[in-house]
Amino acid sequence: MKNPRLLSLAFGLLASISAFVPASISAANCGGHGDAGSMVVSTDWLATHLHDSNLVILSVGDKKDYDQGHIPGALWVDYMATHLMESHGLSLEMPPMSQLVEVFGKLGVNNGSHIVLYQSKDWLSPTARVYLTLDVMGLGRQTSILNGGMLAWRAENRPVETETRAVTPGTISPCPQDDVITDLSYVSANLHHPGVKIIDARLSNYYTGETQPDGQRSGHIPGAANIPYTSVVDDKGKLLPAGALQSLFRNAGATPGDRVVSYCHVGQQASAIYFVARYLGFDARMYDGSWEEWSAHKDLPAELSPDKAAKK
Repeated sequence: MKNPRLLSLAFGLLASISAFVPASISAANCGGHGDAGSMVVSTDWLATHLHDSNLVILSVGDKKDYDQGHIPGALWVDYMATHLMESHGLSLEMPPMSQLVEVFGKLGVNNGSHIVLYQSKDWLSPTARVYLTLDVMGLGRQTSILNGGMLAWRAENRPVETETRAVTPGTISPCPQDDVITDLSYVSANLHHPGVKIIDARLSNYYTGETQPDGQRSGHIPGAANIPYTSVVDDKGKLLPAGALQSLFRNAGATPGDRVVSYCHVGQQASAIYFVARYLGFDARMYDGSWEEWSAHKDLPAELSPDKAAKK
C-alpha cells in the first residue's frame, strides 16, 4: 500500500504555471491535462520549431545513444532519476515533488517551457512514463511526445548533433495533480464498477496467466481487459491513427465517459496506455503499484483467462 503521507506531500503543493496551447505557449492556470492537439507533435512541427526560445527537447533512452547523435538542442534526461526504486517494497514509484523539480529544473525546464520528449530507440513506455511524471507535476498541457521518436527523425534524414548544449537551470513552481496516479484501495473498491474500466497493459501471455512473473502470482486483476502497451504503435514506433486506437479501447470495453485505469508489472508499461487514454479524451489514471503490489496481497483475487484456469 502506498504511504499516505508521501502522497499527501507529493500532491499537496499548488502553484501557477503556463499551459501549452497548440500553436503557442500562453499564460494559463496551472495544471490540467493535454489533449489530442497538444500531446503529440510531428517531425515536421519539431523541425519548424527547433529554435523556439521556450522549447526544451528531452531525449529518453540510453546515454550512449544520445551521445552518438541527438536532435539539435536536445538534452538527455536520466530516466532512473525520474522515479523511486525499491520504495515501500515496490520497484518503481513516483518520487517526492521536490526531487522532480530538481531533476527537470537542471534540464532548463521552466513554467513557460514547451517540453518535447522523444524516445531514442524503442523506449516507448519509459518516454510515456516521463510524460506521466510531468503530468503529475502539472506540466502535462505543455508537454508533447515526438511521434516516432528518433527513428522517425533519422528516417527523414533530419539533422543530428553530438554536442551537448549549455543549460541555464530552470525554475519550476509545480501544481501537483491528484487525478493521474491511483492506488490499491481505489482499484480494489472499483472492480467491475460501472464507468471504471481497468486495463492491463502487459503482454497477453502475462495477462492470461500463461506466463507467471518472477516472484508474483499468475493472472490479472479481476474484470480487467488487456491492451498490450506495444499494440498502440506501428512497426515504426508511431502512434496508431486515432480511429485504430479508439477500436482498441472499444474492444476492451471502454466507452466514452469511462474512467480508464491502467496497470502493468510495476507502473512503466501502463504509462503508454495512460498516455493514449488521455489522448483519446478518457478520464485516465494509472495504478502505480500495479501487479507487483496487487499480487503481493494474497487476500486480493487474481483472475486467469478461462482456458488457463481450466488447466489449473
